[in-house]
Amino acid sequence: MEADFWKERWAEGKIGFHQGVANEYLVAHGERLFGRVLVPLCGKTEDLAYLASRGHDVVGVELVEDAVAAFFAEHKLTPTVDEPWSDSTHRAYRAGVITLIAGDWFTATHEMLGTVNSVYDRAALVAMPPEMRVAYVAHLRKLVPRDTRGLLVTVAYDERQFEGPPFSIENSEVRAHYAHVEQLEEHVITTGRLGEANIDAVERCYAITI
Repeated sequence: MEADFWKERWAEGKIGFHQGVANEYLVAHGERLFGRVLVPLCGKTEDLAYLASRGHDVVGVELVEDAVAAFFAEHKLTPTVDEPWSDSTHRAYRAGVITLIAGDWFTATHEMLGTVNSVYDRAALVAMPPEMRVAYVAHLRKLVPRDTRGLLVTVAYDERQFEGPPFSIENSEVRAHYAHVEQLEEHVITTGRLGEANIDAVERCYAITI
């Protein structure tokens, strides 16, 4: 997906992927995450606040700066905003234990993110077509220590019936991307774009090791 696609979706309010409440898989399996948690392509997800409420430091990366600003505004937080990296257009929003980096995921650096102990991916991998998913995981490996653990949420459906995002990702691909994979749950999708289109789709939650 090109950057302009997501910027237009946010500008037009087409954010059906935004849940507004903490994700049920995160609530059920969040104890698998520890320390400082990275949330790629975080948007303004309520999961950021949920993770913070559970004692985690949180760092998110989000392309659309309006989404980053909206998160803090909706939670009545006043972040500090700066551009500490002279060779980058990324901006850092910080309030309490939450740091959100506004900018391109693929040019984010370890210096920007700082220490990461766990990864929570509900909306990043599924937002990308196949060729970008390979690059996404490769860049993730550059940003976090080897054997970092995390939670991953995916969807799977017949791609002849629906054009993503969210994109369909089968078990075999998930296992090809990560060092260790354990499927924790699977449920039929009845809401969101897929549910509204009456697509036969499932949502899966995995414990992963990167």
